[in-house]
Amino acid sequence: MFNKMIAATLPFMPKKLVWLFSKRYIAGETIDDAIKASLDLNAQGIKITVDLLGEFIKDLSQATENKDAYLDIIEAFEKNKIDGNYSVKPTFFGLLIDPEVCYENIRTVVAKAAEYNNFVRIDMEDSPCVDKEIDMFRRLKKEFPNNVGLVVQAYLKRTHTDLENMMDIKNGSVLNYRLCKGIYVEPVEIAYKKYEEINENYIKDLDFMLKNDIYPGIATHDKNLIQPAYDLIEKYNVPKDKYEFQMLYGVTPELRQSILDQGHTMRVYVPFGKDWFGYSTRRLKENPKMAMLIIKALFSRG
Repeated sequence: MFNKMIAATLPFMPKKLVWLFSKRYIAGETIDDAIKASLDLNAQGIKITVDLLGEFIKDLSQATENKDAYLDIIEAFEKNKIDGNYSVKPTFFGLLIDPEVCYENIRTVVAKAAEYNNFVRIDMEDSPCVDKEIDMFRRLKKEFPNNVGLVVQAYLKRTHTDLENMMDIKNGSVLNYRLCKGIYVEPVEIAYKKYEEINENYIKDLDFMLKNDIYPGIATHDKNLIQPAYDLIEKYNVPKDKYEFQMLYGVTPELRQSILDQGHTMRVYVPFGKDWFGYSTRRLKENPKMAMLIIKALFSRG
């Protein structure tokens, strides 16, 4: 209850105060900020995926602006020879307004990345978006078989079936999924709620990916999932270029380094943009348990 109260209050605090917490987890507001953060990570042997913050737009003019912004991001990152790829949220491109316009916008972004032999990840959002985003991935995968991937969420009860159903689009190309737990608040009818259930399903999904030659982005900060992931990699004798670990910018750097030290590929999700405040407060509402950590950060860094 206390965490929920704090989570409801923080969005109304001064932005400068919230930034004391947020700046650790966000690269900045500009492309230059994101490039600097990405180059710093590359220098540590870490790959990146960059994300322009924003989602759930209100009109299609914003979708066009966002598409153009991503085209500029791709040009800038490729010019700077950054070892990384790109993540997109379909609602940022108009998914809930006009799915076909959204598809055309994201297709343009994927086509631009493909010009550089690079890769775009379609983020998975809350449950009303899942079918639309899988359909979009299927369409893009046919045209750009090596340049597009998807996110799947282990806490959704449907995810394992989705993985099985999407095996038909492999067709000699690599299926590339980021496997995360999931952060959106979903009803118990469609999502696992207990920590143990979510972790059990995460490992079940990862097992399916590794034994079926799917390239997983093992996206977790949970120490209790790292060793089981190592065990599965060893069990299936997976080469180190057939999987990677993924983490969020600024989160669990010690755990991240320990994975790197064992020779595994690490990719960090680098979010940036002027919507950092909305991003931070939305994530807080979705995960109220973060509230106490934020309060501690505000006072320890203030």
